[in-house]
Amino acid sequence: MNLNIKDTFNKELPSDPNLENTRRQVEKACFSYVNPKQTTKPELLHVSPEMLENLGLSKEDSQTKEFLEVFTGNAILPKTVPYAMCYGGHQFGNWAGQLGDGRAINLLEIEHNNSRWALQLKGAGETPYSRTADGLAVLRSSIREYLCSEAMHYLGVPTTRALSLALSGDAVLRDVMYNGNPEYEKGAIVCRVAPSFLRFGNYEIFAARQDFNTLKTLVDYTIKHFFRDLGESSKETYLAFFKEVMQRTLDMIIHWQRVGFVHGVMNTDNMSILGLTIDYGPYGWLEGFDFGWTPNTTDRQHKRYRYGNQPNIGLWNLYKLANALFPLIEDAEALERILDQYKADFEVKSLEMMRSKLGLETEDVFDTSLVQDLEDNLLLTETDMTIFFRKLSDFNIEKASEGLEVVKEAFYIPTEITEEVQQKWETWFQRYAERLGQEQTNSKERKEKMNLVNPKYVLRNYMAQLAIDDADKGDYKLIDELFKMLKKPYNEQPKYEKWFAKRPDWARHKIGCSMLSCSS
Repeated sequence: MNLNIKDTFNKELPSDPNLENTRRQVEKACFSYVNPKQTTKPELLHVSPEMLENLGLSKEDSQTKEFLEVFTGNAILPKTVPYAMCYGGHQFGNWAGQLGDGRAINLLEIEHNNSRWALQLKGAGETPYSRTADGLAVLRSSIREYLCSEAMHYLGVPTTRALSLALSGDAVLRDVMYNGNPEYEKGAIVCRVAPSFLRFGNYEIFAARQDFNTLKTLVDYTIKHFFRDLGESSKETYLAFFKEVMQRTLDMIIHWQRVGFVHGVMNTDNMSILGLTIDYGPYGWLEGFDFGWTPNTTDRQHKRYRYGNQPNIGLWNLYKLANALFPLIEDAEALERILDQYKADFEVKSLEMMRSKLGLETEDVFDTSLVQDLEDNLLLTETDMTIFFRKLSDFNIEKASEGLEVVKEAFYIPTEITEEVQQKWETWFQRYAERLGQEQTNSKERKEKMNLVNPKYVLRNYMAQLAIDDADKGDYKLIDELFKMLKKPYNEQPKYEKWFAKRPDWARHKIGCSMLSCSS
C-alpha cells in the first residue's frame, strides 16, 4: 500500500507535551498524540471505490491484510504519528468548554492528484478528550455515517467523505434512547476522509482561554493550506478568511435545504471551517415537508436544530466564530458587515435555489410569493418533500388543472385532501403554469434541469435502518445496494424504483427511523 504521505497538522502546529492517554484539559496545544485501540477481530464490510482512487489506492490494496489492519486501528503506517485534535464548542447554545476528538483518531494526511486528504478513524478508542465515554462506535451509527457521507457527495452537497466501514469484533455498550437500558452492540470503525477536519471549535477554544498566540498559529496554518489564495497573514487576510468561511457555510446550508437534509446537531464543534457537512449523528431527511422537524430526540423540546432554523443557526455559529477571531482582527464593524452579508445572501440564494427546484430560470418580482404559497400548501397535509419535487417535473402547463394528479403520490393521507385543500392546490398550480409560461425552456428541457436538483433517491432513515437490521444479522448486501443506488441519486434507476416511495407506516415511530439519539 503506497500512499504519498504529507503530514502537516502534527508537524506545523503545537502538540500536547503529555504523551499519556488520560482524560485531561489540554492547554496551548492543537492536538495530543494517541494511538488507536487494538481491535479483536476486525472485518472489512465495505470500501468506497471512488475514495480509494482519490487516495491513489487500488481495489487490490483494499483487499490486503495491511489495509484491514491500518484502517481498523491495529497497525500504524511507518513515519506516521496518530493524534486527536483539541477543540471546544457551543452545544445547544451554551459554551461547553474543551471537547476535542473524543473518539476520532487522525492517522495521516496524503497528497494525490493535487488534492490533500486527511484520514481519521471514528470509533478507534479513547483519547485525552473522551471525557466519560469509551471512544468507540457501534455498527448502527457507523453504517449511517458511511452511507450518508458518500450519498451527500453524490447529491452535490459539500461533505466529508468515507473510505471504509469495518467491524471491530468487539462488543460496545450503548443506551440508545438514554432510558437506562443499555445493551451490547457490534463495534465498528469508519475511516473518514476530508481535506481537513478543522471545526469552528478548534479556534473557539484558544479564544476562550485567551491563548491568542496559538489561535494565530492555527489560523495562519489554516489559511496557508486551505485558503492559500488569500495571501500572507494580516488583518485584511483574516477578514477575507472569515468572509470565505461565511460563504461556504451558507452554500452548504442552502444545499441542505434543497435536498431536505436535517443535520440534527449543529453545535459549533460540528461546523467545518471548510464548509463541509461533518459529523453524521442524529441526522435525517424530511419525509413530510415540515419546517419544525428535527430527528434528534435530545432536541425534541426546543427544536433548536429543526429544518427551518438551520440557516439561522448557521449565522449564530458564525457569530461565535467571529468572536473567536476578533482578537486577531479587532474590527467589530468589519466582522458585522460580513455577518450582515450572510443574511442578505441567504435571501437571494435561497430564492435562487427554490427557483431551480421549480424549473424557473428567469426572475419575476412575484417569485417570492409563489414560493411562499407553495410552502404553505405543502404544510396543509403531510406531503413527502422528495417525491413532490421529483414528480413536479412532470407538470404540464397546458394541463394545469391536472397538477394535483401529477403529485398525488407525495401525499401520505389522501383523505386529507379536502375540497378546500384541493382548491388551494389548484389555485397554486394555475399560478405556477402562468409563471412557467414566461420561461423560454420547453417542458422536456425543464424536466431534465429540475431532475438535476430534485433527487429521486435520498437516504431516508428507514432505509438506513433496514440496512442496519440486516447487518446486525450478518447480512451486508443492503449496505452495498444502497451505496450503489445513492451514487446516482438524480437518475431514474428503474431497478431501484421500490426505494422511490414514501416512508412506510411501520417506520413512522420506530427508533432509528423517525427519531435518533446521539448515542452512537
